Amino acid sequence: MYHLHIAAVGKTKEAWLEEACQEYMKRLSKKMQITCTWYKTDAQLTAALTKEKMVICLDPAGKLMNSEQFSDYLVKALETGGSHLTLAIGGPDGLPQEVLSHYPRVSLSPLTMTHQIVRVVLFEQLYRAMEIASGSPYHK
Repeated sequence: MYHLHIAAVGKTKEAWLEEACQEYMKRLSKKMQITCTWYKTDAQLTAALTKEKMVICLDPAGKLMNSEQFSDYLVKALETGGSHLTLAIGGPDGLPQEVLSHYPRVSLSPLTMTHQIVRVVLFEQLYRAMEIASGSPYHK
């Protein structure tokens, strides 16, 4: 089973966004164990990331991929990290430059989104990626 850690600054304040995230986490639970850690500051997030084996930053300026490419990238990253991967999400101002310059970056979209909306988009794309990897018709 894969182990995914989502490390982010800030919490999801809107109940409907949290419900959406929880729904996708439930769907993903058969294929991956997900833990989420919400940090109050960029400094706390930055310090925590140094302890992680494999980190990918979510950043609008990161590498753009379609869903199939993201699925392949995600599975390869999980396998490279020994089935463990941390995805980093910045707060309202994005991730600190010291984090962005140290880890690979992936973009979910070049559009500007709130860090709360990014979480929902991320969870849906994680679910989609796992379904693509397993050959499910969900992506069609």
